[in-house]
Amino acid sequence: MSTTQSSTAPPAPTTTLRASASPLLQAHDAVLLDLDGVVYVGPHAVPHAASSLTRAVADGARLAFITNNASRPPSTVAAHLRELGVPAQDGDVVTSAQAAARHLAQRLERGARVLLIGGAGLAEALEAAGLTAVSSLADEPAAVVQGFSPDTSWARLAEATHAVRSGLWWVATNLDATVPTPGGPAPGNGLLVQLVARAAGRGPDAVCGKPERALFDEAVARLRAQRALVVGDRLDTDLQGARTAGLTGLLVLTGVTGVPELLAAAPHERPHLLGRDLRSLRDAHPGPVVERSRDALVVRCREAVVRLGPGGASVAVAAPGPDGLDVLRAAAEAVWQVRDAGLEEDWRVDVPALVAPVVHSVSADTPAAVDEGAGGVGHGL
Repeated sequence: MSTTQSSTAPPAPTTTLRASASPLLQAHDAVLLDLDGVVYVGPHAVPHAASSLTRAVADGARLAFITNNASRPPSTVAAHLRELGVPAQDGDVVTSAQAAARHLAQRLERGARVLLIGGAGLAEALEAAGLTAVSSLADEPAAVVQGFSPDTSWARLAEATHAVRSGLWWVATNLDATVPTPGGPAPGNGLLVQLVARAAGRGPDAVCGKPERALFDEAVARLRAQRALVVGDRLDTDLQGARTAGLTGLLVLTGVTGVPELLAAAPHERPHLLGRDLRSLRDAHPGPVVERSRDALVVRCREAVVRLGPGGASVAVAAPGPDGLDVLRAAAEAVWQVRDAGLEEDWRVDVPALVAPVVHSVSADTPAAVDEGAGGVGHGL
């Protein structure tokens, strides 16, 4: 007796990168933006950031600027944004200090005393949440909160250690190991928290900054968003945080993450979308298509094709796409698919060797001038 095989093709593998048939500003009702590396770098605005956000607000977009920096009050951050030409009100800035204060306010009675280890931004957030900041364990606080301040002394760290060892609920605004300075990275709140943790013999009870979800929840609640988009330049804070909070994450290439870091991204920190800069908010985004066979994996993104298999890797770009990133989308998806399937070693996929042709394609094939509605011109590769 003969058998008839089904002609139905097997379903295509699920992809990490998503497609958006409509511009991102139409597909999402709010945009949660990281600051350093996305909107500005130090004292300077990222190219196209101010004009893109001004246009977005004019078209009705709701924005929140989310930052792990707990030392500066939101009014100071918003003033800096306005100086750069970015439309921002004080209430648009959401800090890890505010998320920490909200967390404590949900646990403590109104007016409760909290031992403050941090700066003016954290003190202001506690007051706004109806809590009382104190400076000594002798003031009988109900909890301790620790955020970054360049003025934190040994005496303040010792006071925090005594409070934590006494059993008080301990909240850290964030665990960033470094903070950017004009001279380069410097010790951040995460290292100071580690000092207290080692001295006290335990870690914080709660961490409220990225990549934890409290900061994102605070921003979503403030905007009453249903389909928020997170935009960031760091995989381990912004994009991991988006996944932790169950939100869509857009990686822009204007900050610390470039091609090598993107291809090496772990599953929990991978973006859902890729863009050159904030002009990508006005774009529709293509999704990769994966073709998997026994001895090869081919990923296409429009006219960019990346093939991985036992014989090595190949990159073909008939056209780079309007923003020049189609080859990067295809390469990232291909590497992630192979790695997640456990084939990287068997197929001897040389990811470092793949970086060079991808960087070349992304850089060389990008149009010299791109309309304001399309992707940007190759930052941070």
